[in-house]
Amino acid sequence: MGGSFKALLIGGFLLLIVWHLGAGLYYMLVDKGSSKRTVNALTWRIGLSILLVLLLLLGIHLGWITPHGVGQTPAG
Repeated sequence: MGGSFKALLIGGFLLLIVWHLGAGLYYMLVDKGSSKRTVNALTWRIGLSILLVLLLLLGIHLGWITPHGVGQTPAG
């Protein structure tokens, strides 16, 4: 997998997550509890977040993504 493709995929997921978070806020303010659009938007956000975490874990496990080791003590 190319580095730019991975960055675009992760960025796309993050953009969708933020979009659904904003939609949930908008529907919460506009609908005043009269519809389920807020719940649907926030359910999509949670689902996309879980899917992104699972894809990142799979990518690390398969070697497509290499963690950079921030916060680890140097060996030696």
